[in-house]
Formats: sequence, structure tokens, C-alpha cells
Amino acid sequence: MSRININIDGLIEKAEQTVASHKLGKGDYARWLWQNEKNDRVLGSNPYGVADAANTLYMIGDFPQDDEERAEFVRILREFQDPETGLFHEDTHHTYHTTAHCTAALELFDKFPTYPFTALKKLDDINELYEFLDGLDWLDTPWPTSHKGAGVFAAKVIVERPSVEWQKAYFDYLDSHCDKKYGMSREGMIEALPEDKRHIDHHLNGWFHYCFNYNHCKRQFPCIETFIDTLIDMYVNQKLPKKVFGRSVGFREIDWVFPLNRATWQVGYRREDAKEAMRDFATKYIEYLESVDINNDDRWNDLHSLFGCVCCLSELQLALPGEIISTKPLKNVLDRRPFI
Repeated sequence: MSRININIDGLIEKAEQTVASHKLGKGDYARWLWQNEKNDRVLGSNPYGVADAANTLYMIGDFPQDDEERAEFVRILREFQDPETGLFHEDTHHTYHTTAHCTAALELFDKFPTYPFTALKKLDDINELYEFLDGLDWLDTPWPTSHKGAGVFAAKVIVERPSVEWQKAYFDYLDSHCDKKYGMSREGMIEALPEDKRHIDHHLNGWFHYCFNYNHCKRQFPCIETFIDTLIDMYVNQKLPKKVFGRSVGFREIDWVFPLNRATWQVGYRREDAKEAMRDFATKYIEYLESVDINNDDRWNDLHSLFGCVCCLSELQLALPGEIISTKPLKNVLDRRPFI
């Protein structure tokens, strides 16, 4: 298809309105405004509400300038940390994900958590790191598993600046275990289950988290040309979940766009094919987002899901220069530090 020309100012304004509607006070935000059917949401101040508000405001060019408000963001985020373990907690995600996510949000203010990551100290030993990675469930839950495997690296690399040798050991492990047939996930895991139980998209959703660690450390993705072939094939041949991919507010879309864009940047392989796929996707996705009732859509009003959506728009704007326009160009937080 030919180059596209889409103005997303309206979507950015809607995102800004929604973040403002979740504000509880200076630097304090709710993740949700209403309860769900399970009645298991913690309403009110929430680690993801605060972190995602900061992230989204940063990306849309509305990051707080007021010193007092910035200080409150930092104070509130730091208060979610457990002083004994150094970890952050929230019921919907593993503690390593929450820790990395809150740490990454603090970094936007050029600040770190108050306490050291005591619970992660043992992973300084490379043998312990390898044992940890080996113990992850790469088969049945590759997506939530990645929250742990990528989260510990992101948190440590932001705050502790581990040695080049330690970082190399981490990436060497991923490189050597990457599935050479697909260019992602752990060798053999995608085809280990019967085809009707094989969720290749979940392996992508998980591998994405490792990709932003590679990207942050300026390292090339493993098996990269195969990975690009897989990503394009998944879109062109509709191997992404039809009912939700590009039809909901969340992270599935950035999980595909970011690796495809960055991989084809890294080596140039099938760059034009990738851009064609992203153009087609962007046109349909943005049309869907413009149809969302922002006052009543449950996922749009989950600040964490909304953050994922804005991340995708930001990456599409990077991927297709001059084709997705906004008065304030979006800034992708993943170009500042890892983890979303």
C-alpha cells in the first residue's frame, strides 16, 4: 500500500483526558475508576496507576514540570517498595514485573527506589542467574514467565548497572537457547504442545520483553532474520488472535510492532515488507481506537492497558516517519530505559 497520512492528535488528547480523570492528587493516580465483575480490583492509589500515568504523560509530552508534583510522584512510587526485599507488589502482576515497572517509572524522574533489591542479590552470581532462567516456565506460560525473566534484568540494569560480563552472560543464555525455527522463545517450546494448544502469539508476547532488554543494551536480537520472517508471517497469515489483536486496548499490539520495527532497523532485512505490514495494521488499529468510547470502555480506562496502547502509537510513529502525525511527536519510553 502507499504511504499513509494519519493525524493522531485526537487520540493523544483522549489519552490525556483519561489520565487526568484518574488523578487522585499530586503525583497520585488510580489504575481503575470502577470495580469489575470479579470484585477483585484494588481501587484508589495503585502502583500501576501512578507508574502508568507517569509513563503516558512522558510519552505524550505532558510530563509534570511542577517540582512539588514531581516530588510527589517519586515519594508515592517509592512508598510501594518493600524495605526488606526491595521489591514492589501489585496483585495483577508478578513482583518482578511490578518492581521493574515502578523502577522504570522512577527513572523518568532521574530517581531510583529507596532500598536495594535484596531479593535479587543472589542473581549477581551467573550460575544462580542461569538456574533462575532455566527454571522459568517457557512451555505453558511464556508470556507471564517473561515478566520474571525480563523484569529482573531491567530492574538491575536501571539501578545497579551490573558488569558487562554479567549482562553478556544473560544475553548469551538467551542467544544460545533461542528457537532457531522461529527466532524467538526457547528452543522447542513453541512446537512442544499439540497444535490446538500451541499459542505462538503468547511466545511473542513473552519474547517482546526480552527484546526491549536487547534494545536497551544495543545488542542484536538472536536469529534475527528468522524472527523477522516469523513476525511478518504472523500478521500476513493472521496467526495473531483475530478477535483481540488490533481490536482492544492493551499490549498485544506493541508486542508485535516493537520487535518488527527494531529488528528490521538492526539488519535491514525485509524492511519494506515490514513497513507495509505496519502501515496496514496502523490504518486499521487507529480506526478502531478512534471508535472507542473512552468514558465507558473498560480497557481504555485501565491506565496500564492505555499505556500499552500509547506505546504502540509511539512505535508506529517511529516506524513510519512522516506518516503518523501529531502536534507533539510521541516519545517512546523504551528509548530511555527498558521495561513497560
